[in-house]
Amino acid sequence: MKLRWNPIVKKDLQVTARSMRFSWGLFAYEAVLTMTFLLALTMIQQMSGSFYSSSNVYSSLIYLFPVLSVAQVCIVALIVPIITASSISGEKERQTFDIMLTTCMSPFSIVLGKVMSAVLRILFFVAAGMPIMALAFVVGGLSWSYLFYFVLTIILLALLSGGIGILSSAICRRSITAVILSYAFYFIIYILTFLPMMIKGFVTQADNMGESMLFLLFNPIIFYEEFFMQLMTSESLFGAANFARDDVGFITYHLSQGKIWMFVSAGCILLLSVLLLLAAAWKVNPMHSSSGGKRRKK
Repeated sequence: MKLRWNPIVKKDLQVTARSMRFSWGLFAYEAVLTMTFLLALTMIQQMSGSFYSSSNVYSSLIYLFPVLSVAQVCIVALIVPIITASSISGEKERQTFDIMLTTCMSPFSIVLGKVMSAVLRILFFVAAGMPIMALAFVVGGLSWSYLFYFVLTIILLALLSGGIGILSSAICRRSITAVILSYAFYFIIYILTFLPMMIKGFVTQADNMGESMLFLLFNPIIFYEEFFMQLMTSESLFGAANFARDDVGFITYHLSQGKIWMFVSAGCILLLSVLLLLAAAWKVNPMHSSSGGKRRKK
């Protein structure tokens, strides 16, 4: 059975493969990752003393993995909205959006193709950074399964960032406006999800947070903090904070046991990504657009 590629993904990959911009972007990604690695290695050496006089330096090298991982997470979170924010609005600026809608592809297929092409490009970057990441595993003694789990989390983050970017691109007519709106969505998801917990803590004087912490299930920052805590220490971020049953709500307390929070948070982020893609497909559909409504009225 022949595998059928999404036409948009196939076209974008062909254009990307011939683009010098992608090659320079890959070079910049490798340069940033290499500088992060050398800086982290230097700091570990300074904290642990000389490589030759300290016997515990090799045990400290395991921290290269979270440092390099956080650097890649930040890069992905910054560049994916830029890539996807111009996908639909760029078609509008080039006046090819209406032509794209006349194809046999459904609006959801168009949106999914744009996001998947961005995710695949990100995977190219992550694959190019594997040799540098591998140094943390060779000298740090970490399990190689950690690298596989990290790649899965990168795909999850790329889907969320791509969903934000594609929705902003579907809403706005100009690419620069779509990029700004994408980072406004970032502010809502990354910052305002802390707001219910802060309000609850201010009202109750931090005696009982209740279920206000459940909003943090959609926050990628908390997800990655929990992810690295589980991998590096096998402990929960919430367990390390010594949350008692009376400090949080019933649901929050049971979700914070073991690895439950991490998996539930991953599911919530994936659900949010799907909802963003559906909202973008609904906005792209000409039957739901304002111009389509005007045509029906006429």
